[in-house]
Amino acid sequence: MLNPNWLMTFKTLIETGHFTQTADKLFMTQPGVSQHVRKLEEACGHALIKRINKTFEITEQGRLVYEYACQQAQSERNLLIQLGEDDPFSGRYKLACSGAMALTLYPQLLDIQQRHRGLSIEVEAAPNQRIMRQVESGEADVGIVTHVPNQSLLQVEEIGQEPLFIVVPKAYEQTPNLAETLLELGLVSHPDAEHYLSLYLSRCDDEQLRQVDTAKLHVSSYVNQINQILVPVARGLGFTLLPKSAVTSFVDADRIAVLQRETQVYETLYLIHKRHRVLPQRTTYLNQALKSLLSPCLRDSEPA
Repeated sequence: MLNPNWLMTFKTLIETGHFTQTADKLFMTQPGVSQHVRKLEEACGHALIKRINKTFEITEQGRLVYEYACQQAQSERNLLIQLGEDDPFSGRYKLACSGAMALTLYPQLLDIQQRHRGLSIEVEAAPNQRIMRQVESGEADVGIVTHVPNQSLLQVEEIGQEPLFIVVPKAYEQTPNLAETLLELGLVSHPDAEHYLSLYLSRCDDEQLRQVDTAKLHVSSYVNQINQILVPVARGLGFTLLPKSAVTSFVDADRIAVLQRETQVYETLYLIHKRHRVLPQRTTYLNQALKSLLSPCLRDSEPA
């Protein structure tokens, strides 16, 4: 890396055209200016000026170095300007969340980006553990998770509770015995299916459901693409469990049925970012926006 002091001295010399004026402008001695230029030439491996008595002419290599020094000076000015600014409508924002959340949030976040073209919004679908690793490492600015086992590295905000739904083919909407129906249909599995199933069966108010032997529950299909999970359900090939955000975005809603129980089962959502990180205004602005975007899918958290 070229010494920035040498570059500044050389840039000033070319602009003043005189060693003495350069020394005065930079509060240096004339021999000091000459030494900087000589060291820069040694570092570049080329003569940068051709000395003619008390004057000089810049060489082709010197011209290239001068242009580089100007670029460096401009970059530094731009950086100092940017450091003094914190524009809520400009810069990168990366969110890591579940596939269901991504399906719901990404199109709406793009609406915001269309209004504020200075923003660059990135959304990555990932499981809980990966989301937390990305936020801890700084790869993602914020994440939405359903469980935070260790909060020592993360700032955690509970943003609400999302209902979990059992989804069956439309023909099974009026099933008299849900437990038997699920065993008959089989599970359309996906990366979070076992977690949702365990959570639902442990919290629901249907005693028959609570007694379902999951070991007898066969897997009728599996897919890891969030927008495809309800396709086999719509074709009558099984049931599945998904959060509300994933169900409401399904295009063939008339071919599926959501089985509502007297007591709804909810999953708590947490918005996380790296602990002690000072968030720029764009992150604060977009965090508030995504909470508003999610509000139709969530209920407020219950008081502790």
